[in-house]
Amino acid sequence: MAEQDFSKKEKEYHLDVPQTCEAFFLKGSNSYDWGMKNRLARIFNPRSGKTVMLAFDHGYFQGPTTGLERIDVTIRPLAPYADALMLTRGTLRSLIDPSVANPIVMRASGGPSILKELSDERIAVDMEDALRMNVSAVAVQVFIGGANETQTVHNMTRLVDMGMRYGMPVLGVTAVGKELTRDARYISLATRMLAELGASFVKTYFVPDFEQVTAACPVPIVIAGGKKLPEREALQMARDAIDQGASGVDMGRNIFQSDSPVAMIGAVRKVVHENCGVKEAYEYYLDTKK
Repeated sequence: MAEQDFSKKEKEYHLDVPQTCEAFFLKGSNSYDWGMKNRLARIFNPRSGKTVMLAFDHGYFQGPTTGLERIDVTIRPLAPYADALMLTRGTLRSLIDPSVANPIVMRASGGPSILKELSDERIAVDMEDALRMNVSAVAVQVFIGGANETQTVHNMTRLVDMGMRYGMPVLGVTAVGKELTRDARYISLATRMLAELGASFVKTYFVPDFEQVTAACPVPIVIAGGKKLPEREALQMARDAIDQGASGVDMGRNIFQSDSPVAMIGAVRKVVHENCGVKEAYEYYLDTKK
């Protein structure tokens, strides 16, 4: 039986202080349930509103990518500097220490290899398995304009339905095939479609006039790093994307293929979270690299 409250201290109800109801810090996310917001707040830093995600899920379609031949050796030193890790469930279970504090964004679509039609993807992870692994979001590739466009859109909407049931955000990833033009018109089409169909946040490529893309997308956008660039150019891309409305980066090759991956991810964090300019961030990279 609970003990009675015998405290002689006068109760204080703070009648002069109205209870506040603050808006959630992340663009387009205010109407989500508590669990969904909590997971997103693990991925995106509530102070800066941004994220530095480390992507190393490349092997799900292209095998042992350069720099990822031994994930246990190359990625482990980088994990403390990443706001979130983007990977596959096989890598999570076999190579990632369960004691790591990083939120996980898990690849949930797949099927074809680089030897086949890449747009022929299916849902590759059951939502219950994602919950068992305590991930913070699931990611699905969507090929707008691709041979299997409708199929990949349905992959995403099915995951969105399951995610809403359990409070799991879905990251919609825009896939751009060789036959498609990477420009603001196409990227705006793809990102807006993914947002309208329920993605909680979207990953896409940085293109000229990117501010038009972010303005037209009602949910946060993180940019893909894409192919390996010289370090200063990669930092410039990150700076330009943030200045034009991106909510963060999801970089892989531009970090783990760098001459100094730890220095590079630190420099990217300078840009994304500390609002540093490219010159200062690049000097940090060079100094830390020594």
